[in-house]
Amino acid sequence: MNKKYNIEKDRRYLQLLSRTFPTVAEASTEIINLQAILNLPKATEHFLADLHGEYEAFQHVLKNASGNIKRKVNELFGISLRESEKRDLCTLIYYPEEKLQLVKDGEKDIKDWYHITLHRLVAVCRDVSSKYTRSKVSKALPSQFSYIIQELLDERVEDKNKAAYINGIIDTIIATGRADDFIIAICNVIQRLTIDQLHILGDIFDRGPGAHKILDLLSGYTDWDITWGNHDMVWMGAAAGNKACICTVIRLSLRYANLATLEDGYGINMVPLATFAMEHYGDDPCEEFMPRLTNDHSFINEKTINLIAKMHKAITVVGFKLEAELYSNHPDWNMQERRLLEHIDYDKGTITIDGNEYPLSSCKFPTIDPKHPNQLSPDELDLIQKLHHSFSVSEKLRKHTKLLLSHGGMYGIYNNNLLFHGSIPLNDDGTLKEVEICAGHRFSGINLMKEIGRLVRSAFQNDTTDKEKQYAIDYFHYLWCGANSPLFDKAKMTTFERYFIKEKTIHKEQKGNYFKYRDREEICDYIMDSFGVTGSNRHIINGHVPVHAGDGESPIKANGKLMVIDGGFSEAYHKETGIAGYTLVYHSRGFQLVQHEPFTSTKDAIERGTDIKSTIQIVEMSSNRMHVADTDIGKDLRVQIADLQELLYAYRHGYINEQEQ
Repeated sequence: MNKKYNIEKDRRYLQLLSRTFPTVAEASTEIINLQAILNLPKATEHFLADLHGEYEAFQHVLKNASGNIKRKVNELFGISLRESEKRDLCTLIYYPEEKLQLVKDGEKDIKDWYHITLHRLVAVCRDVSSKYTRSKVSKALPSQFSYIIQELLDERVEDKNKAAYINGIIDTIIATGRADDFIIAICNVIQRLTIDQLHILGDIFDRGPGAHKILDLLSGYTDWDITWGNHDMVWMGAAAGNKACICTVIRLSLRYANLATLEDGYGINMVPLATFAMEHYGDDPCEEFMPRLTNDHSFINEKTINLIAKMHKAITVVGFKLEAELYSNHPDWNMQERRLLEHIDYDKGTITIDGNEYPLSSCKFPTIDPKHPNQLSPDELDLIQKLHHSFSVSEKLRKHTKLLLSHGGMYGIYNNNLLFHGSIPLNDDGTLKEVEICAGHRFSGINLMKEIGRLVRSAFQNDTTDKEKQYAIDYFHYLWCGANSPLFDKAKMTTFERYFIKEKTIHKEQKGNYFKYRDREEICDYIMDSFGVTGSNRHIINGHVPVHAGDGESPIKANGKLMVIDGGFSEAYHKETGIAGYTLVYHSRGFQLVQHEPFTSTKDAIERGTDIKSTIQIVEMSSNRMHVADTDIGKDLRVQIADLQELLYAYRHGYINEQEQ
């Protein structure tokens, strides 16, 4: 009786489902297929955080799957290949186009090389594809070689009856001049299949020069997601038209001498700023604003460095003024005390903060009227309008912002793991803190993250009121540096102090309660409970605060419940962290944390076969291998199976008729 009631209730849905599976035979076949998928090994997830524009290192980590491809090559070929041969094979898989050219320049018997290499690549591809369905592998294959690759993957050369068949296929590929194209295609398939799902825990932007290249690379991927970081948010704010955010992204770019992302990546015209800086700061050495240079900046001459410093100071002062306007417009943010230009004694060259007076390292502010310190000068107003226009018409920035919106959010829950970039605001007693948004509305925990996500998206929609949209645009700045922002979660951002006050004690940015309590297992459990994360092996995974591995700090906290995977991808952080980033790998056997050493260069990787040296830490391993049935996908598949079983019942009991083929 109950079954009949369910059929009647779900009849419209079942009729729609019957269009896809019009017969008992087709519905039964799909149930068998889905049930089989549940028994496949769990696919591999990779988690990375705080990439900060390091495109070459990120690209290499993707290409080598955090060392997984090298490990598979070693397992497959062991001592049957010399180390140099295995290294060359790995380099070919990572950079097929470039490596092929080097091989052809030096190989005497290229046909023999093709034959040997194609067999080896097929073996690697067969191994990495073994945990996927035939359908999924087929979808990953390039159309021009799909049939051939599937044939090679399905057959084994050890089968004497098939050996001639396989060799015949490979001989024909070589004879028809398609070997190069085929090698490139199968290498790309190996790369894609080694990583099933890519999770990025924020901060693609700033410091390094290749954030736009990272997003271009990700645009070609399907199975990836991002939990937004504070540096992503300030760029999204700039794209939305927040003028304070525009100043911030330019300031950070100049601080690290990174004009490539602005000019080459997004076509932002820096000429107006350069002209303005030379006019107003031409005789100012701007010592506090000298860019932080790395080995990659050896091409920059002293004249350019001095110009960058002047541009850096110019946009910073404009930014302080625009921030003060936001703080005045939004008293609910409680940031009025950060209107620091009002607290400067321009005659004495001092500033008063929290009742204490500090001397300024420099008090040259040619565009500031001491009587109205937060008012933009006519030239500054003209400058910010030009910069605002340049950001608003950047098609590439608009495209990348849409990409971040479509693949991202404030948090994510995947396979019993709670992902977010920075923190969950907490009270002094460790309970979830209520945060005020839009004057009077208070949210905490998961509801806070959802509301922020909704607000961020409303800044780019036209179906909201002008007032709500403007608040959303303004709020990007609060998310960047507000005390209760989950992406920042510090008492204040001491940007002014670090530029102009030598007393380092005032540079300190006191962290929020989340960072005080995150080492405690019961607090992590409390947060996961509040987000509805279940399971005996659940975890919180986040980035934002670099782990000082060189000083012995562990990224694994709260008895394994929390994993902090910001290991310093950015070259600017290498000395601070002692390493060059982490990848957390979650495969069917459990979690492994891969600790990377600095990447030399793509050129070295191609020409000399250098690879990122990585150390694997076993974080949590399971005695039983996990299967698709143990994952979120498994839950979805079981629902689909239940629906199909109900459809079968409806067919067999006459509630719905099979459709003739």
